[in-house]
This record gives sequence, C-alpha cells and structure tokens, in this order.
Amino acid sequence: MKKIVLAIDSFKGCLSSEEVENCAAEEIRRLFPTCQTVCLPVADGGEGILDTLVHITNGKFIYTEVHDPLMRLQTARYGILGDTQTVVIEMAEASGLPLLTPEERNPMKTTSFGTGELIRDALKRGYRKFLIGIGGSATNDGGLGMLQALGAKLYDANGIELRQGGEAVCSTARIDISRLDKAISEANFTVACDVRNPFCGKEGATHVFAPQKGATTSQVTALEEGMKRLSEIIRQTTGKSIASLPGSGAAGGMGGALYAFFDAKLVPGADLLLDAIHFDQQIKDADMVITGEGKADSQTLMGKIAERVLNRTLPLGIPTVLIAGRIDNETELRRAGFDTLVPITPKGMELEKAVCPDTARKNIRKAINTFFTNTLNNLNQPILY
Repeated sequence: MKKIVLAIDSFKGCLSSEEVENCAAEEIRRLFPTCQTVCLPVADGGEGILDTLVHITNGKFIYTEVHDPLMRLQTARYGILGDTQTVVIEMAEASGLPLLTPEERNPMKTTSFGTGELIRDALKRGYRKFLIGIGGSATNDGGLGMLQALGAKLYDANGIELRQGGEAVCSTARIDISRLDKAISEANFTVACDVRNPFCGKEGATHVFAPQKGATTSQVTALEEGMKRLSEIIRQTTGKSIASLPGSGAAGGMGGALYAFFDAKLVPGADLLLDAIHFDQQIKDADMVITGEGKADSQTLMGKIAERVLNRTLPLGIPTVLIAGRIDNETELRRAGFDTLVPITPKGMELEKAVCPDTARKNIRKAINTFFTNTLNNLNQPILY
C-alpha cells in the first residue's frame, strides 16, 4: 500500500471533512508508516463548499447581517474566490438546519429569506457571478423566502400579501416579480446541488427531506400539496416547468426557484468541487480511495460526494471504500461498486453519544484499524462489530 487518497464529506453536526480525514489518515500512517496519505477536504453542495473553495483559491470572506430561518438577526458570511469575481454563497450559513435547536425545526415556519439577503448584499457590491451551494437547509419553502428578500411579493387567493415561512407554500396563489432586484438579470448563477430530487412527488423535496427538518406527517401532506400548486404557479409566472426537474427539490425547492427565476444552472456540487481540487489527477497513482459521509444510504447514490467519487474511481479500477457513521441499504451500495462498507459506530451505541466529536474520532480510528488489519484482502464485505 503506497498511496491512499481520502475524500470524505463532513459528519454533519459532528466533525468537518478535514477532521474526519485527518483522524483516518493518522491511523493509516500508524499502521503503514511508509504509506502516502492524501487528504482532500470535500463537500457536495452543502456545508463545507464555502470554506473549501475560498481556501483552495485563496479567496476572502465577507460578513453581513441577515435573518436566520426563523427571521432572527444574525451575522453570516459569503466568499469571494481568488479570481475576485466569483461569489460563493452557502445556503446553510443563513438558512441552515444547524442554526436551529431540534425543538425549533419546523418547515412550516422556516424561511430561506436570509439566503436571499446574502445574494442581495453581493449584488449591491457589484458582483454578478454566483456559485450557490444549497445543501443543509432548514427550509421547505420552495425558495419563496429568498425571492421575498430580493423584492418579490406573494399573495394568497384573496390578494393578501403573505409573510415569510413555509406556510406560504400552502397559501401562495400569485407571485409578483415586478419589483424583483433588476441586477439579477445581469448576473450568472450556478447552483451546486447535493441531490437530484425533483420539486414534488414521492422522491421530491417534501417527502424525502421535510421530516428531517422537523415536519410532522400532516405537515408533509400539506406542504406536498402546496409544492404541487406552487410548481404550477411558477410555470405560469416564468414559463419554466420544475415539478420533475432533477435537483429542483434540493434545499426544500430552492434549486427549482433559482432555476426558474434566476435562469440558474443546476450542477452536481460534488463534481464541481472535485474538479476544483483536481481530484482526477490526485487519484491517478492511488492504490485505494476512501470516501464517505455521516450517514450512507440510498440517498448517497443520488448525487452525494461518495457517489461522485465512485464514478471517477470505478473506470480506473481503484478499490473504493465507503466509511460512514451509519450505513443502511448495504446491498444497494455494494451493487453500486463500493469495494467495502465501513460503518464506524458500534452496534448499540446511542446517536447522542456517537456524534460526540471525541467519540467519533475513537470510532473512526477503531474502524480503520479493523478494516486494514482484518479485511484488506477480503473486499466486498461490510465490517460489522
């Protein structure tokens, strides 16, 4: 084993991509002192893409005051890349799930307004080239809050103007974009999506992601009906159909709103970042690649970083290991082409303890040790404690 490349996404709410990789690399070097380990911090469109791209390009951060998902004032940041022209906005900075306590999570109340404020601030400063990472959101408002921050008005069937929040999805009958910031038409938007889910439907934004953001069963039903109606209103307003568009359901429908109203290009965030760090060049002489995320399941195969890594290693025949705090849908993941699945959390350990950073580091080291000492020559098998 001469060279191992690590490209592991963050364990959200626990360890950053860099922290996970450094922990794994330390154990690998302890086991194989002469092995070259290459750590490539990665993100798939959600938390991490801002820091990664700004640092890679020697860019800078701009701080400004915006509203959080519950319309409370906070300081958030966006980045200017090293080219001094490109703005990088990470939706999670202003409208992210980590900004709320578990008790505060409620997609009927949360709004993407703060993300719109970040865009507005950059437009006012004269920037016209945008890269927006939309993972990690706390919202399911179809991007309506973002539009409101940029001048759009929402009205219900009685002509009453609506306030910010996911409830607007269920009540909007008309979207007035006559006062939308004119600078938007001068700008170019690329949206880094971490998933390919459509705006509505069984695989859409609401059914798949709203429960993770605190939605009850009845709220999921109401929001889904609202998203269906909203997709038609958006079609009537912009002429663009987003109901089944891959990626339009990312971030509670933010992908669809950016595509329809800003003429944005939706791209896999993971591929964008892998290209930026010259991933293909880094793995040319690798003996193994280790990728992963906090939880791996069927969603991993819908545009997440691990899948995009696998798509690049498979044609080269490089053994690719998937490491995650928890792994579900093992058969599906093995069928996709991962050589080995490595769940780091011992069976029976409670989630609250497992996501403690110190515990996670210990579990990563133990899992890496177990993998290399017991199964290196027996790929295609999951490691079980």
